[in-house]
Amino acid sequence: MYKGSYVAVVTPFKDDNLDEQGLRRNIRFLIDKGSKGIVACATTGESPSLSDDDFERVVRIAVEETNSKVPIIAGAGTNSTFKTIKLIHKAEEFGAQGALVVTPYYNKPTQEGLYQHYRKVSEETGIPIIVYNVPSRTGGNILPQTVAKLARDCKNIVAIKEASGNLDQVTEIQRLCGDEFDILSGDDSLTFPMLAIGAKGVISVIANILPDKVSAMCGSFFEGNIEEARKIHLELFPVIKALFIETNPMPIKKAMELMGMPAGKPRLPLVEMGQENTAILKNILMEFGIKL
Repeated sequence: MYKGSYVAVVTPFKDDNLDEQGLRRNIRFLIDKGSKGIVACATTGESPSLSDDDFERVVRIAVEETNSKVPIIAGAGTNSTFKTIKLIHKAEEFGAQGALVVTPYYNKPTQEGLYQHYRKVSEETGIPIIVYNVPSRTGGNILPQTVAKLARDCKNIVAIKEASGNLDQVTEIQRLCGDEFDILSGDDSLTFPMLAIGAKGVISVIANILPDKVSAMCGSFFEGNIEEARKIHLELFPVIKALFIETNPMPIKKAMELMGMPAGKPRLPLVEMGQENTAILKNILMEFGIKL
C-alpha cells in the first residue's frame, strides 16, 4: 500500500503562527520532486506543539495542495486511546487517506496494553493506520510479535514506521508479517539497509530538502539498480547525520531556513540550533553542493 519516499513535512511558522502559504509552497515542491506521499503533523511537524486548530488547518491545506496526486497521512497518535480515535476521525473528515499513530508515550503500557490500544483504535476508525515505533522518544518498544498480532487481527493496521534503529527487529517484523504488511523506515540513515530487508520505503526527514534524492534512491532500489541506490545512500549519509546533531526538527528547520525555504523557528520547548552546530550543518550542506 505504501511504497517509496513519503515526507514527514515540517510545520512552517511565522511569528509562532502557522505559515499557510509556506506550507503550500513546501508541499508543491515535494510533489514536483517525486515524493510519493505527505505525512503531516508528525514528529517533524512538531505534533506535540500543535493546537487542535493547527492540526485541522495543516491537514486541510495538505489535502488541498496535493489534490489527490499523492496520499496524505496525518500524525494522529497520542498517549490517550480516546484522544487518538478523536484525532483520526478529524483527519478522516478533513480528507486524510491514512493515520500515523505513535505508540503511547509516558504511560509505558505493556505489550498487551499496546495491542489493546491499537486494536481499539482500529475498531473505532476506518482509514488505514500506520503504527509508529520510536522508542527513543516514547520510552517503549512495540515488539515484532505484537506487530504481527495486530497485522493479523486488525484489517486497517497495514504498516509500521520502524524507528527503533534495530535491524534485527525490522528483520523479525518482516519474517513474521510477510510482504502484505508494509514496513517503512523511520530512520533516514537506515533506509537503504531496511529496503534490503524488505521495507517498502521511508517516512523521511531529509526529503524535506532533498526529495528528489530520496525518491531516486527508493526508485533505483525497486528497479533493481541496487548499486545506484547504495551510491545515493552513501552520498546522503553525512547530510542525514548533520540533520540529527540536535533534536529533530530543529536542524531540518535550520537547513530549510539556510536554503530559503519556509520553515520558521521551532515552537517552544524546542529552540533554534546553537551557533556551533549551525556552522557544522551549513558546512556539510555546502559540501554536498547545496547553494546557501
